[in-house]
Amino acid sequence: MTEFYVKKGQGATFSKTVSESDVYLFAGITGDFSPNHVNKAYMEKSSYGRLMAHGALLVGFMSTVSTMAIAHTRDAEETPVSVGYDKVRFLEPVFLGDTVTLQYTINEIELERKRSYADIEVTNQDGKLVAVGRHILQWVPNSKK
Repeated sequence: MTEFYVKKGQGATFSKTVSESDVYLFAGITGDFSPNHVNKAYMEKSSYGRLMAHGALLVGFMSTVSTMAIAHTRDAEETPVSVGYDKVRFLEPVFLGDTVTLQYTINEIELERKRSYADIEVTNQDGKLVAVGRHILQWVPNSKK
């Protein structure tokens, strides 16, 4: 293999308005019914004043944008598999009704280990950075047909 499947600087962008149903369905799927996410009366008394999305929901959106960034590799000789996220940080709350935009940028390729690394930045509708992370993809050889 002389050329890798992705290049530095490649990436994708994904935007989504976080709805009440997104948060409640995610709570139901994961079992995370923290009052921060599902108890409006509780959060109205807090300094935040309203419900916020789960951080893990944002990680799900990170997975979405990573899939978009590598969609062009579906017929490649190797299959990209996520092996993890490093340095995930939730910098600001994401509230119901906020629109988040995720920017996924491949910034490192490790040919010997067949890995690509990407930085992910999540901003809200005001351009405020609300979350960050680093994603690692392992490129695994396909089995012979």
